[in-house]
Amino acid sequence: MAGEAQDNNWPLPKFYFMVDLGDQSNVPFQEVSGLETETQILEYRAGNNPVFSTIKLPGIAKVGNVTLKKGIFAKDNKFYDWYSTIKMNTIKRVTVVIKLLDEAGAPTMTWTLNNAWPCKIQGTDLKAEGNEVAVETLEIAYETIVIANA
Repeated sequence: MAGEAQDNNWPLPKFYFMVDLGDQSNVPFQEVSGLETETQILEYRAGNNPVFSTIKLPGIAKVGNVTLKKGIFAKDNKFYDWYSTIKMNTIKRVTVVIKLLDEAGAPTMTWTLNNAWPCKIQGTDLKAEGNEVAVETLEIAYETIVIANA
């Protein structure tokens, strides 16, 4: 109704974000997906337990890979250069920070991916009749995730 106080607690839109890849700040990406973590379940039942069911215990934490998509720019080969450093257990691991920003550009939610490295690069599809932007995909494996909500 008119004259009532407005509620300022709204969900954040997901289109305003920033990605830092190691020493590269504010790398422009079109899409980020796969920010997930889960804990494996261990089922246990002692042999002398009178109840014929198991109990569930938390096991090892597991994270998925993060997929980043961005437009292809002329003379920009940073992803393939990073990917080509993969050689027999020697890889340049970096910290990747993904920030969801508010309307003022301040980070409100932050995902920090530790010991990240590229495990897959996918080039764009090519079509003679297409009029879309060429987009490349970078898939990153990482060891742990830290989620912070300002």
